[in-house]
Order: sequence, then structure tokens, then C-alpha cells
Amino acid sequence: MAKGLLMTYALWAVGGPVGLHHLYLGRDTHALLWMLTLGGGGLGWLWEFWKLPSFVAQANRVQSWRQRPEEERPPLSLLRFASQMVVGVYFGLVALVSLSSMANFYIVGLPLAVGLGVLLVAAVGNQTSDFKNTLGAAFLTSPVFYGRAIAILPISLAASITAQKHRRYKASAGSETLSVRLYRVGLAYLAFTGPLVYSTMCNTAATINYVAETLGSFLTWFSFFPLLGRLVESVLLLPCRVWWLLVGDPGFNSSQFQEWEKLYEFVNSFQDEKRQLARQVLGVPEGATSEEIHQSYRDLVKVWHPDHNRHRTEEAQRHFLEIQAAYEVLSQPKKPRASWR
Repeated sequence: MAKGLLMTYALWAVGGPVGLHHLYLGRDTHALLWMLTLGGGGLGWLWEFWKLPSFVAQANRVQSWRQRPEEERPPLSLLRFASQMVVGVYFGLVALVSLSSMANFYIVGLPLAVGLGVLLVAAVGNQTSDFKNTLGAAFLTSPVFYGRAIAILPISLAASITAQKHRRYKASAGSETLSVRLYRVGLAYLAFTGPLVYSTMCNTAATINYVAETLGSFLTWFSFFPLLGRLVESVLLLPCRVWWLLVGDPGFNSSQFQEWEKLYEFVNSFQDEKRQLARQVLGVPEGATSEEIHQSYRDLVKVWHPDHNRHRTEEAQRHFLEIQAAYEVLSQPKKPRASWR
């Protein structure tokens, strides 16, 4: 059945951020992506206003592109590559919040989450990529940055490059009923949101700490690029500033702004607590120099390296990872405390 442009625009206006128009056009992967990201943070949904005619035309000639020669490759798209990177990082951050307490998370859970995020974007529209090679690149990259939140970036980069290298057009497939398509999309949506909801409902305090730690780690990635870091902070606070523009400046006593101020201060205080715990792990006082921190790190690594403690390998590995994490925290320059405004 031919798809109508008017119906597509109506669904885009009513339920665009959750992908209703993509479900109507048979773009289930795109619909799932929009469900998990709320229309690409709203920006992707607005940008699609000009793309809907081409989406409808593509849906109406679906048989033609499904019968392309297998050796023909889609053109390289920098927008798709950037989207793969962003969604891969997003999936990794969500996994850090909801799954980081699981055993072998940095070896299994994190690369799997990032790789699936990259593959989700790779499968949007009439394209797809190689499942095994993309996930393989993610799993091979993860041990290099084991135990570090910054591992999300290189894992996403490696998986995105691999997905682009193995990009291809989707093979021909038979039509499916709407109920089967909704069932598949629903299962994928529950697989993504289920662990996060469970963590929030059953372990609220720990989840709040994970969110603050993840957000703080995300911001520290930009510590060497102050301008870029301030830009990221501005994006994170964009919803509050949009509200300010819509209702005017309600003053410093407004409850809405007080809540944002509490969140900002909480993240800052959590980072201070992380540095204090890191100093305790390395046994250095507050105000210790970089040389003192590095020397303490080297001494403790020699003591607790697993190769030197084969009679207590598990305990040594735990201490070794704690020492590495503490050194990474103290190696980052401390950002000056500033108001979110």
C-alpha cells in the first residue's frame, strides 16, 4: 500500500519524537532509535521536517532498493558516522548507570551496549552493517581501557569505523504484519529501558550516585578543552535555559532553578568526594603535588600488581584496579567551582 505524505506529516506532528511516522513508513529501526533518544533530543525530529518527502518516496519504492546488487555499497555518510559515535556513547553512558555493578561489565556489558548503539544507527533506512565485525571491534577495544569510563569513546569510535567500512544495503525481505513488527520493536525497547528502570526503582540511591559519577566523568573528558567543556555543560543545561526564555527570569528563589542548582552542586560535590577517596587510596594528603601522587601510585602498583601476588590474585586485582582508578581521578586537573548560571 502506498504511503501518503499528508499522513506522514500528521504522525510526525503527533508522535514524531517516539517515531510513529517511521513505524508508518516501515522504518522500524529508525522508529526504535527515536523512541530511545526522544527524536534525537528533539533536534533530529525537527530536522526531519524537510526529509519526510524523501522518506515517503523511499518507502514507496522499497522493492527497487532491496534488489540492488550485493556488491554495490552505499555512499559514505559523515552524518551517519557522527550519529553512530553519539548514539554509541549514549548507550555506553546508560549502561554505566544501569549495569556497571555487574561482573565483567567493562569486558562484556560496556562494549556490547556501545556496539549495539552503533549498529542501531547503521541499520537506519535502507542500509545496514556487519553485526559480527562491528561488535568484534567493540570487544577488542574494551580491554585496552579496562575499568575506565573514558573507554566509551574509543569503543564507539572503533565500532563506528568498522560499521562504516562494512556498510551495505539491506537484503530483500518479505513483508511482515504490524503486530510482529511492534512485538520486535517492543522487545528491543524493553531490553534497553528494563535495566535502567530496575536500577532506578530498586536501588535509587546507587542509581543517583551512578548518574552523578557518569555525568562527572563525561564532563572530565573535556578538561583539556575548556571551551568545548563549557559548550557541553551549556547543552546539558539547555532545557533549563529554554524554560527561562519561555517564562522569563523567575529569580534566584524559583523552585525550578533551585532544583537545577542542587543538581549542579551535587555533581560538583560528588567529584570532590571522588578526589578525597582517591587520595585515601593512594595515601597522599590534600594538596599533594603531581610528583608525590605519581610516586605513591608507582609504589602501590609494585606492591599490588597481580603478577607479584599470585597467592591472593583476586584481592590484588581489586586493589590494583582501585589504585589505577584513583590515579586517573587525581591526574585530572581539578575544575574550579562555578555556578551553573
